[in-house]
Amino acid sequence: MSAAAAHVGPGEQQVPQGQDERKRGLTGYLLLLPGALWLLVFFVVPLVTLISTSLYDPSGSVFAGYEMTFHWRNYVDAVQGYGPQLWRSFLYAGTATVAAVLLGFPLAYAIAFKAGRWKNLMLILVIAPFFTSFLIRTLSWQMLLGDNGWLVDIFRTLQILGPDGHLLATPFAVVTGLTYNFLPFMVLPLYASLEKLDPRLLEAGADLYATPLTTFRKVTLPLAMPGLVAGTLLTFIPAAGDYINSELLGTPNTRMIGNEIQDLFAAGSYPVAAALSVTLMAAIVALVTVYVRRSGSEELV
Repeated sequence: MSAAAAHVGPGEQQVPQGQDERKRGLTGYLLLLPGALWLLVFFVVPLVTLISTSLYDPSGSVFAGYEMTFHWRNYVDAVQGYGPQLWRSFLYAGTATVAAVLLGFPLAYAIAFKAGRWKNLMLILVIAPFFTSFLIRTLSWQMLLGDNGWLVDIFRTLQILGPDGHLLATPFAVVTGLTYNFLPFMVLPLYASLEKLDPRLLEAGADLYATPLTTFRKVTLPLAMPGLVAGTLLTFIPAAGDYINSELLGTPNTRMIGNEIQDLFAAGSYPVAAALSVTLMAAIVALVTVYVRRSGSEELV
């Protein structure tokens, strides 16, 4: 008699091992079903619709309707017509991501190792901006960076800005807004990785006569790499497609690709807008894939 049969009580029916495994497998698929349906309805279907829209004949109109002609020229026109805005979006998003790393890593490290009993409070303060609308937070930067704001007065006093210098309506303002709005997406993954780090590893580095910089480079940074990669992705991807910060803090010369896509859809130029959207997504996927593989964190994708 097998061990499984030995544990079957009187009046209980023994379930064959193969049938039990099939039930467990079916349970797993049933648990995945809601998420799969959600992705199908709200991701796959819109993505297929967007790709098909990008192949419509752009000579149509919203009122007369567009005709499916597999007009691949839409992609060429989108890249040629909006190449500078596409490049500017990646430049601003990359700069904001680097700034978020420089600001977020020390903050996450301090929360993980130095905050003590204030750790929970500091985490709440990190996510506190989310309690306010994204639009209101960005509008507040208009007042902070305005020519009559205290920040400009300080910069002029320090002679960082000239008497007629300004911060608002500049690339600096756009990147600052992007960095501020997406900084929590950098801090939280970094904190999650650093919080798991065993402090004894840092002590071992010191015992082996490693300098603090060497310990950080050889111990802290490699162990925090999953959080760093996740944080950079969560910051760069939405920043590249953002248009609120450029609209409110920039000028026509700082327009990003999200501004152009929004205007094209508003004007009814659906095929070109869809082609531009697909191009942006494809470029982001390519950049993210290369970045993740170069960072040695393929398990994140």
